[in-house]
Amino acid sequence: MSELLTLSARDVLNGFKDKTISPVEYMSELTARVEACEPKICALYDYQPEEAIKQARAAEQRWMNGTPMGPLDGMPVTVKELIATKGAPVPMGTAAIDLIPATEDAPTAARLKEDGAIIFAKTTCPDYGMLSSGLSTFHPLSRNPWDLRQNPGGSSAGAASAGAAGYGPLHIGTDIGGSVRLPAGWTGLFGFKPSLGRIPIDPYYTGRCAGPMTPRVDDAALLMATITRPDARDATSLPYEKIDWDAPGIDVNGIKIGLQMDAGCGIDAEPDVRQAVINAAKEFEAHGAEVIEIPPVLTREMLDGLDVAWRARFWGMMQKLPTANRAKILPYIHEWAEAGASVRPTDVAAGFDQTFAMRKACAEAFRNVDFILSPVNPNVSYPAEWASPTNDPAKPFEHICFTVPWNMGEQPACSINCGFSQSGMPIGLQIVAPRFEDLKVFQLARTYENWRGPITNWPEI
Repeated sequence: MSELLTLSARDVLNGFKDKTISPVEYMSELTARVEACEPKICALYDYQPEEAIKQARAAEQRWMNGTPMGPLDGMPVTVKELIATKGAPVPMGTAAIDLIPATEDAPTAARLKEDGAIIFAKTTCPDYGMLSSGLSTFHPLSRNPWDLRQNPGGSSAGAASAGAAGYGPLHIGTDIGGSVRLPAGWTGLFGFKPSLGRIPIDPYYTGRCAGPMTPRVDDAALLMATITRPDARDATSLPYEKIDWDAPGIDVNGIKIGLQMDAGCGIDAEPDVRQAVINAAKEFEAHGAEVIEIPPVLTREMLDGLDVAWRARFWGMMQKLPTANRAKILPYIHEWAEAGASVRPTDVAAGFDQTFAMRKACAEAFRNVDFILSPVNPNVSYPAEWASPTNDPAKPFEHICFTVPWNMGEQPACSINCGFSQSGMPIGLQIVAPRFEDLKVFQLARTYENWRGPITNWPEI
Protein backbone atom coordinates (compact mmCIF):
# COMPACT_ATOMS: atom_id res chain seq x y z
CA MET A 1 0.00 0.00 0.00
CA SER A 2 1.20 3.51 -0.86
CA GLU A 3 2.84 5.37 2.03
CA LEU A 4 0.45 8.26 1.39
CA LEU A 5 -2.51 6.05 2.21
CA THR A 6 -1.05 5.16 5.61
CA LEU A 7 -1.18 8.81 6.74
CA SER A 8 -3.84 10.15 9.07
CA ALA A 9 -6.50 12.38 7.54
CA ARG A 10 -5.13 15.34 9.45
CA ASP A 11 -1.62 14.76 8.08
CA VAL A 12 -3.00 14.57 4.55
CA LEU A 13 -4.94 17.81 4.97
CA ASN A 14 -1.87 19.52 6.43
CA GLY A 15 -0.02 18.32 3.34
CA PHE A 16 -2.67 19.92 1.15
CA LYS A 17 -2.32 23.15 3.12
CA ASP A 18 1.46 23.36 2.94
CA LYS A 19 1.44 22.06 -0.65
CA THR A 20 3.59 18.99 0.05
CA ILE A 21 0.72 16.69 -0.95
CA SER A 22 -1.51 17.22 -3.95
CA PRO A 23 -5.20 16.29 -3.69
CA VAL A 24 -4.90 14.88 -7.21
CA GLU A 25 -1.86 12.80 -6.26
CA TYR A 26 -3.62 11.49 -3.17
CA MET A 27 -6.82 10.62 -5.04
CA SER A 28 -4.80 8.90 -7.75
CA GLU A 29 -3.03 6.73 -5.16
CA LEU A 30 -6.36 5.89 -3.56
CA THR A 31 -7.87 4.99 -6.94
CA ALA A 32 -4.96 2.68 -7.66
CA ARG A 33 -5.48 0.98 -4.31
CA VAL A 34 -9.18 0.52 -5.01
CA GLU A 35 -8.52 -0.94 -8.44
CA ALA A 36 -6.03 -3.42 -6.95
CA CYS A 37 -8.20 -4.53 -4.03
CA GLU A 38 -11.84 -3.99 -4.92
CA PRO A 39 -12.24 -7.13 -7.05
CA LYS A 40 -11.34 -9.11 -3.91
CA ILE A 41 -13.20 -7.28 -1.13
CA CYS A 42 -16.18 -5.65 -2.95
CA ALA A 43 -16.64 -2.76 -0.51
CA LEU A 44 -17.94 -0.03 -2.82
CA TYR A 45 -21.14 1.12 -4.49
CA ASP A 46 -21.52 4.14 -6.79
CA TYR A 47 -17.74 4.40 -7.17
CA GLN A 48 -16.92 7.41 -9.38
CA PRO A 49 -13.15 7.73 -9.88
CA GLU A 50 -13.33 10.16 -12.81
CA GLU A 51 -15.61 12.54 -10.95
CA ALA A 52 -13.42 12.21 -7.84
CA ILE A 53 -10.30 13.19 -9.78
CA LYS A 54 -12.18 16.14 -11.28
CA GLN A 55 -13.16 17.32 -7.79
CA ALA A 56 -9.60 16.76 -6.56
CA ARG A 57 -8.26 19.04 -9.30
CA ALA A 58 -10.67 21.78 -8.23
CA ALA A 59 -9.67 21.32 -4.58
CA GLU A 60 -5.98 21.42 -5.51
CA GLN A 61 -6.49 24.77 -7.21
CA ARG A 62 -8.30 26.16 -4.17
CA TRP A 63 -5.49 25.05 -1.86
CA MET A 64 -2.92 26.60 -4.22
CA ASN A 65 -4.90 29.86 -4.09
CA GLY A 66 -5.19 29.69 -0.31
CA THR A 67 -8.99 29.54 -0.53
CA PRO A 68 -10.08 26.04 0.55
CA MET A 69 -13.81 25.38 0.56
CA GLY A 70 -13.62 24.04 4.11
CA PRO A 71 -11.53 22.00 6.55
CA LEU A 72 -11.98 18.77 4.52
CA ASP A 73 -11.43 20.25 1.07
CA GLY A 74 -10.18 17.56 -1.32
CA MET A 75 -10.26 14.78 1.29
CA PRO A 76 -11.77 11.51 0.05
CA VAL A 77 -14.52 9.96 2.16
CA THR A 78 -17.10 7.22 1.79
CA VAL A 79 -20.61 7.06 3.21
CA LYS A 80 -22.74 3.98 3.66
CA GLU A 81 -25.18 3.22 0.86
CA LEU A 82 -28.13 3.95 3.21
CA ILE A 83 -26.96 7.58 3.55
CA ALA A 84 -28.53 9.35 0.57
CA THR A 85 -26.41 11.31 -1.87
CA LYS A 86 -28.18 13.41 -4.47
CA GLY A 87 -28.50 11.67 -7.82
CA ALA A 88 -27.62 8.16 -6.64
CA PRO A 89 -30.28 5.50 -5.93
CA VAL A 90 -30.48 4.10 -2.39
CA PRO A 91 -31.12 0.37 -2.99
CA MET A 92 -30.94 -0.45 0.74
CA GLY A 93 -28.81 -3.45 -0.07
CA THR A 94 -31.67 -5.34 -1.70
CA ALA A 95 -32.70 -6.24 -5.23
CA ALA A 96 -36.33 -5.93 -4.12
CA ILE A 97 -36.81 -2.18 -4.49
CA ASP A 98 -36.79 0.07 -7.54
CA LEU A 99 -33.72 2.21 -8.15
CA ILE A 100 -34.80 5.84 -7.88
CA PRO A 101 -32.12 8.57 -7.66
CA ALA A 102 -32.13 10.48 -4.38
CA THR A 103 -33.34 14.06 -4.76
CA GLU A 104 -31.12 15.47 -2.02
CA ASP A 105 -28.17 14.67 0.22
CA ALA A 106 -28.90 13.20 3.64
CA PRO A 107 -27.60 15.32 6.55
CA THR A 108 -24.23 13.56 6.87
CA ALA A 109 -23.49 13.76 3.14
CA ALA A 110 -24.59 17.39 3.02
CA ARG A 111 -22.26 18.42 5.86
CA LEU A 112 -19.31 16.60 4.27
CA LYS A 113 -19.83 18.28 0.92
CA GLU A 114 -20.18 21.70 2.57
CA ASP A 115 -16.71 21.24 4.05
CA GLY A 116 -15.19 20.18 0.73
CA ALA A 117 -14.93 16.42 1.26
CA ILE A 118 -15.06 14.28 -1.86
CA ILE A 119 -17.54 11.42 -1.56
CA PHE A 120 -15.74 9.25 -4.10
CA ALA A 121 -17.92 6.19 -3.39
CA LYS A 122 -20.60 4.78 -1.17
CA THR A 123 -20.19 1.52 0.71
CA THR A 124 -22.17 -1.69 0.66
CA CYS A 125 -24.69 -3.06 3.13
CA PRO A 126 -26.89 -6.18 3.34
CA ASP A 127 -30.61 -6.29 2.53
CA TYR A 128 -32.36 -3.47 4.41
CA GLY A 129 -29.26 -3.08 6.59
CA MET A 130 -30.62 -5.90 8.73
CA LEU A 131 -27.63 -8.26 8.92
CA SER A 132 -24.21 -8.25 10.57
CA SER A 133 -22.80 -9.38 7.26
CA GLY A 134 -21.70 -8.31 3.81
CA LEU A 135 -24.35 -10.57 2.24
CA SER A 136 -26.71 -8.74 -0.11
CA THR A 137 -29.03 -9.48 -3.03
CA PHE A 138 -28.01 -6.19 -4.67
CA HIS A 139 -24.31 -5.72 -3.88
CA PRO A 140 -21.49 -8.21 -4.47
CA LEU A 141 -20.41 -10.08 -1.34
CA SER A 142 -18.18 -7.84 0.80
CA ARG A 143 -15.26 -9.61 2.49
CA ASN A 144 -12.94 -8.96 5.42
CA PRO A 145 -9.53 -7.69 4.25
CA TRP A 146 -7.81 -9.46 7.17
CA ASP A 147 -8.94 -12.81 5.76
CA LEU A 148 -10.99 -12.87 2.56
CA ARG A 149 -12.71 -16.06 3.70
CA GLN A 150 -14.19 -14.18 6.65
CA ASN A 151 -17.05 -11.74 7.13
CA PRO A 152 -16.45 -8.00 7.72
CA GLY A 153 -19.64 -7.88 9.77
CA GLY A 154 -22.37 -5.37 9.18
CA SER A 155 -24.53 -3.80 8.42
CA SER A 156 -21.83 -1.21 7.64
CA ALA A 157 -19.98 -4.01 5.86
CA GLY A 158 -18.47 -2.07 2.98
CA ALA A 159 -17.33 0.78 5.23
CA ALA A 160 -15.44 -1.70 7.39
CA SER A 161 -13.90 -3.45 4.40
CA ALA A 162 -12.90 -0.14 2.81
CA GLY A 163 -11.37 1.20 6.02
CA ALA A 164 -9.32 -1.92 6.68
CA ALA A 165 -8.24 -2.16 3.03
CA GLY A 166 -6.72 1.33 3.00
CA TYR A 167 -9.31 3.17 0.90
CA GLY A 168 -8.40 6.37 2.75
CA PRO A 169 -8.96 6.99 6.48
CA LEU A 170 -12.49 8.46 6.48
CA HIS A 171 -15.64 6.31 6.32
CA ILE A 172 -19.12 6.68 7.78
CA GLY A 173 -21.62 3.95 8.62
CA THR A 174 -24.93 3.71 10.43
CA ASP A 175 -25.81 1.81 13.60
CA ILE A 176 -29.15 0.71 15.10
CA GLY A 177 -27.97 -2.33 17.05
CA GLY A 178 -24.21 -2.35 16.54
CA SER A 179 -23.82 -1.81 12.79
CA VAL A 180 -20.87 0.59 13.16
CA ARG A 181 -19.18 -1.02 16.17
CA LEU A 182 -19.55 -4.67 15.18
CA PRO A 183 -17.85 -4.41 11.77
CA ALA A 184 -15.29 -1.98 13.18
CA GLY A 185 -14.42 -4.58 15.81
CA TRP A 186 -14.08 -7.37 13.25
CA THR A 187 -11.82 -5.26 11.00
CA GLY A 188 -9.62 -3.40 13.52
CA LEU A 189 -11.14 0.06 13.02
CA PHE A 190 -12.26 2.69 15.50
CA GLY A 191 -16.04 2.90 15.17
CA PHE A 192 -18.16 5.39 17.08
CA LYS A 193 -21.91 5.39 17.80
CA PRO A 194 -22.92 8.75 19.27
CA SER A 195 -25.67 9.64 21.69
CA LEU A 196 -28.90 9.54 19.71
CA GLY A 197 -29.28 12.85 17.88
CA ARG A 198 -25.66 14.00 18.21
CA ILE A 199 -25.14 13.39 14.47
CA PRO A 200 -28.29 14.40 12.57
CA ILE A 201 -29.67 11.56 10.43
CA ASP A 202 -32.52 11.14 7.96
CA PRO A 203 -34.50 8.90 8.01
CA TYR A 204 -34.42 8.62 11.80
CA TYR A 205 -35.75 5.82 13.98
CA THR A 206 -35.47 4.57 17.55
CA GLY A 207 -31.78 3.96 18.23
CA ARG A 208 -30.57 4.72 14.69
CA CYS A 209 -27.32 6.70 14.44
CA ALA A 210 -24.62 7.56 11.93
CA GLY A 211 -20.98 7.35 13.00
CA PRO A 212 -17.38 7.38 11.78
CA MET A 213 -15.36 4.24 11.05
CA THR A 214 -11.66 5.07 10.82
CA PRO A 215 -8.19 3.61 11.42
CA ARG A 216 -7.51 6.08 14.26
CA VAL A 217 -9.41 7.94 16.94
CA ASP A 218 -8.08 11.23 15.55
CA ASP A 219 -9.51 10.52 12.09
CA ALA A 220 -12.96 10.09 13.63
CA ALA A 221 -12.55 13.26 15.72
CA LEU A 222 -11.83 15.19 12.54
CA LEU A 223 -15.11 14.01 11.04
CA MET A 224 -17.16 14.77 14.15
CA ALA A 225 -16.61 18.51 13.84
CA THR A 226 -18.30 18.36 10.44
CA ILE A 227 -21.05 15.75 10.72
CA THR A 228 -22.46 16.93 14.08
CA ARG A 229 -23.56 20.28 12.63
CA PRO A 230 -27.34 20.69 12.80
CA ASP A 231 -29.95 19.65 10.26
CA ALA A 232 -33.65 20.40 10.78
CA ARG A 233 -34.72 17.20 9.01
CA ASP A 234 -33.84 15.11 12.09
CA ALA A 235 -36.62 15.56 14.66
CA THR A 236 -34.60 13.45 17.14
CA SER A 237 -31.46 15.60 16.94
CA LEU A 238 -29.88 17.18 20.00
CA PRO A 239 -29.26 20.92 20.30
CA TYR A 240 -25.98 21.61 18.54
CA GLU A 241 -22.90 21.94 20.74
CA LYS A 242 -19.54 23.12 19.51
CA ILE A 243 -17.43 20.38 21.10
CA ASP A 244 -13.63 20.23 21.04
CA TRP A 245 -13.35 16.77 19.54
CA ASP A 246 -9.55 17.18 19.56
CA ALA A 247 -9.44 17.25 23.36
CA PRO A 248 -6.56 15.11 24.66
CA GLY A 249 -6.86 11.80 26.46
CA ILE A 250 -7.64 11.76 30.17
CA ASP A 251 -5.80 10.70 33.30
CA VAL A 252 -7.66 7.56 34.40
CA ASN A 253 -6.25 7.58 37.92
CA GLY A 254 -9.19 7.32 40.33
CA ILE A 255 -11.97 6.90 37.79
CA LYS A 256 -14.39 3.99 38.16
CA ILE A 257 -14.77 1.65 35.19
CA GLY A 258 -17.37 -1.10 34.96
CA LEU A 259 -16.21 -4.29 33.24
CA GLN A 260 -19.06 -6.22 31.67
CA MET A 261 -18.00 -9.63 30.41
CA ASP A 262 -21.47 -11.21 30.52
CA ALA A 263 -23.98 -9.76 28.05
CA GLY A 264 -26.92 -11.42 29.80
CA CYS A 265 -27.91 -13.58 26.84
CA GLY A 266 -26.71 -14.45 23.36
CA ILE A 267 -23.34 -15.84 22.32
CA ASP A 268 -20.78 -16.12 25.11
CA ALA A 269 -17.51 -14.27 24.50
CA GLU A 270 -14.95 -16.63 23.00
CA PRO A 271 -11.68 -17.21 24.93
CA ASP A 272 -9.55 -14.97 22.68
CA VAL A 273 -12.10 -12.17 22.97
CA ARG A 274 -12.39 -12.51 26.74
CA GLN A 275 -8.63 -12.43 27.20
CA ALA A 276 -8.10 -9.39 24.98
CA VAL A 277 -10.81 -7.37 26.76
CA ILE A 278 -9.61 -8.41 30.22
CA ASN A 279 -6.07 -7.43 29.24
CA ALA A 280 -7.36 -3.99 28.18
CA ALA A 281 -9.17 -3.61 31.51
CA LYS A 282 -5.96 -4.52 33.35
CA GLU A 283 -4.19 -1.75 31.43
CA PHE A 284 -6.66 0.78 32.77
CA GLU A 285 -6.23 -0.70 36.24
CA ALA A 286 -2.44 -0.44 35.98
CA HIS A 287 -2.82 3.28 35.28
CA GLY A 288 -4.88 3.85 38.42
CA ALA A 289 -8.47 3.23 37.40
CA GLU A 290 -10.76 1.22 39.67
CA VAL A 291 -12.18 -1.60 37.56
CA ILE A 292 -15.40 -3.14 38.88
CA GLU A 293 -17.10 -6.16 37.35
CA ILE A 294 -20.74 -5.31 36.65
CA PRO A 295 -23.74 -7.44 35.69
CA PRO A 296 -25.35 -7.38 32.25
CA VAL A 297 -27.95 -4.78 31.30
CA LEU A 298 -29.71 -7.01 28.77
CA THR A 299 -32.15 -9.86 29.39
CA ARG A 300 -33.55 -12.53 27.12
CA GLU A 301 -36.99 -10.90 27.42
CA MET A 302 -35.57 -7.59 26.18
CA LEU A 303 -33.76 -9.11 23.20
CA ASP A 304 -36.65 -11.35 22.15
CA GLY A 305 -39.11 -8.49 22.52
CA LEU A 306 -37.05 -6.31 20.20
CA ASP A 307 -36.81 -9.22 17.76
CA VAL A 308 -40.61 -9.59 17.67
CA ALA A 309 -41.18 -5.86 17.17
CA TRP A 310 -38.62 -5.58 14.39
CA ARG A 311 -39.88 -8.71 12.58
CA ALA A 312 -43.40 -7.28 12.52
CA ARG A 313 -42.19 -3.88 11.37
CA PHE A 314 -40.16 -5.31 8.52
CA TRP A 315 -42.93 -7.67 7.47
CA GLY A 316 -45.21 -4.66 7.22
CA MET A 317 -42.66 -2.87 5.04
CA MET A 318 -42.30 -5.91 2.78
CA GLN A 319 -46.07 -6.25 2.37
CA LYS A 320 -46.07 -2.91 0.55
CA LEU A 321 -43.89 -4.40 -2.21
CA PRO A 322 -45.28 -6.18 -5.27
CA THR A 323 -45.16 -9.97 -4.95
CA ALA A 324 -42.44 -10.24 -7.59
CA ASN A 325 -40.26 -7.76 -5.67
CA ARG A 326 -40.75 -9.57 -2.35
CA ALA A 327 -39.43 -12.72 -3.97
CA LYS A 328 -36.08 -10.96 -4.55
CA ILE A 329 -35.41 -10.33 -0.84
CA LEU A 330 -32.63 -12.36 0.70
CA PRO A 331 -34.28 -15.61 1.88
CA TYR A 332 -32.72 -15.27 5.36
CA ILE A 333 -34.31 -11.83 5.79
CA HIS A 334 -37.61 -12.96 4.30
CA GLU A 335 -37.82 -15.95 6.64
CA TRP A 336 -36.88 -13.81 9.63
CA ALA A 337 -39.48 -11.11 8.89
CA GLU A 338 -42.24 -13.53 7.88
CA ALA A 339 -42.41 -14.78 11.46
CA GLY A 340 -43.77 -11.32 12.28
CA ALA A 341 -46.88 -11.95 10.18
CA SER A 342 -48.53 -14.11 12.82
CA VAL A 343 -47.55 -12.10 15.91
CA ARG A 344 -50.39 -10.64 17.98
CA PRO A 345 -50.50 -6.81 18.04
CA THR A 346 -50.23 -6.87 21.83
CA ASP A 347 -46.99 -8.87 21.55
CA VAL A 348 -45.59 -6.34 19.07
CA ALA A 349 -46.42 -3.50 21.46
CA ALA A 350 -44.91 -5.39 24.40
CA GLY A 351 -41.82 -6.13 22.32
CA PHE A 352 -41.33 -2.48 21.44
CA ASP A 353 -41.75 -1.57 25.10
CA GLN A 354 -38.60 -3.59 25.77
CA THR A 355 -36.64 -0.74 24.20
CA PHE A 356 -37.65 1.33 27.25
CA ALA A 357 -36.69 -1.50 29.58
CA MET A 358 -33.23 -1.41 27.98
CA ARG A 359 -33.13 2.35 28.35
CA LYS A 360 -33.85 2.11 32.06
CA ALA A 361 -31.28 -0.65 32.62
CA CYS A 362 -28.59 1.24 30.71
CA ALA A 363 -29.13 4.43 32.71
CA GLU A 364 -29.00 2.52 36.00
CA ALA A 365 -25.73 0.83 34.97
CA PHE A 366 -23.96 4.19 35.25
CA ARG A 367 -25.02 4.99 38.82
CA ASN A 368 -21.70 3.84 40.27
CA VAL A 369 -19.25 3.93 37.34
CA ASP A 370 -17.88 6.56 34.96
CA PHE A 371 -17.37 4.25 31.96
CA ILE A 372 -18.21 0.70 30.95
CA LEU A 373 -15.88 -1.66 29.08
CA SER A 374 -17.02 -4.83 27.33
CA PRO A 375 -16.38 -6.91 24.24
CA VAL A 376 -17.90 -5.55 21.04
CA ASN A 377 -18.26 -8.89 19.28
CA PRO A 378 -18.53 -12.12 21.24
CA ASN A 379 -16.90 -14.15 18.48
CA VAL A 380 -13.67 -13.73 16.52
CA SER A 381 -14.97 -14.22 12.99
CA TYR A 382 -17.29 -16.26 10.78
CA PRO A 383 -17.53 -17.21 7.09
CA ALA A 384 -18.04 -14.44 4.55
CA GLU A 385 -21.02 -16.22 3.02
CA TRP A 386 -22.99 -16.35 6.29
CA ALA A 387 -25.80 -13.90 7.00
CA SER A 388 -24.86 -13.65 10.67
CA PRO A 389 -22.59 -15.35 13.22
CA THR A 390 -25.35 -17.93 13.91
CA ASN A 391 -26.47 -18.06 10.26
CA ASP A 392 -29.91 -18.89 11.68
CA PRO A 393 -32.89 -16.56 11.05
CA ALA A 394 -34.55 -17.98 14.16
CA LYS A 395 -31.63 -16.65 16.23
CA PRO A 396 -30.71 -13.42 14.46
CA PHE A 397 -29.54 -11.19 17.31
CA GLU A 398 -27.41 -13.48 19.47
CA HIS A 399 -24.25 -11.53 18.53
CA ILE A 400 -25.50 -7.98 19.26
CA CYS A 401 -26.07 -8.42 22.99
CA PHE A 402 -23.10 -6.25 24.00
CA THR A 403 -23.99 -3.46 21.55
CA VAL A 404 -27.76 -3.08 21.08
CA PRO A 405 -28.64 -1.93 24.64
CA TRP A 406 -26.67 1.28 24.16
CA ASN A 407 -28.65 2.14 21.02
CA MET A 408 -31.89 1.89 22.97
CA GLY A 409 -30.38 3.61 26.01
CA GLU A 410 -28.87 6.28 23.71
CA GLN A 411 -25.42 6.20 25.32
CA PRO A 412 -22.31 6.97 23.21
CA ALA A 413 -20.15 3.92 22.57
CA CYS A 414 -17.17 2.95 20.46
CA SER A 415 -15.20 -0.03 19.28
CA ILE A 416 -11.42 0.20 19.44
CA ASN A 417 -9.00 -2.58 18.59
CA CYS A 418 -7.58 -4.25 21.69
CA GLY A 419 -5.67 -7.12 20.13
CA PHE A 420 -5.84 -10.04 17.77
CA SER A 421 -7.01 -13.63 18.00
CA GLN A 422 -4.69 -16.59 17.64
CA SER A 423 -5.95 -16.79 14.06
CA GLY A 424 -4.84 -13.20 13.42
CA MET A 425 -8.27 -11.53 13.39
CA PRO A 426 -8.92 -8.17 15.10
CA ILE A 427 -10.78 -7.97 18.42
CA GLY A 428 -12.77 -4.91 19.50
CA LEU A 429 -13.05 -3.33 22.95
CA GLN A 430 -16.27 -1.41 23.57
CA ILE A 431 -16.07 1.81 25.59
CA VAL A 432 -19.40 3.27 26.74
CA ALA A 433 -20.02 6.57 28.54
CA PRO A 434 -23.17 8.09 30.06
CA ARG A 435 -25.71 9.63 27.72
CA PHE A 436 -24.56 12.90 26.09
CA GLU A 437 -20.93 12.38 27.23
CA ASP A 438 -19.72 11.64 23.70
CA LEU A 439 -16.46 13.51 24.10
CA LYS A 440 -15.49 11.35 27.07
CA VAL A 441 -15.61 8.25 24.84
CA PHE A 442 -13.17 9.93 22.48
CA GLN A 443 -10.90 10.98 25.33
CA LEU A 444 -10.77 7.54 26.94
CA ALA A 445 -10.29 5.92 23.53
CA ARG A 446 -7.39 8.32 22.82
CA THR A 447 -5.85 7.36 26.13
CA TYR A 448 -6.10 3.66 25.37
CA GLU A 449 -4.86 4.13 21.80
CA ASN A 450 -1.79 5.96 23.12
CA TRP A 451 -1.00 2.99 25.38
CA ARG A 452 -1.71 0.45 22.66
CA GLY A 453 0.16 2.24 19.89
CA PRO A 454 -0.80 2.32 16.21
CA ILE A 455 -1.75 -0.77 14.25
CA THR A 456 1.14 -1.29 11.85
CA ASN A 457 0.20 -4.62 10.27
CA TRP A 458 -2.83 -3.63 8.20
CA PRO A 459 -3.62 -6.31 5.59
CA GLU A 460 -1.94 -6.11 2.22
CA ILE A 461 -4.71 -8.07 0.44
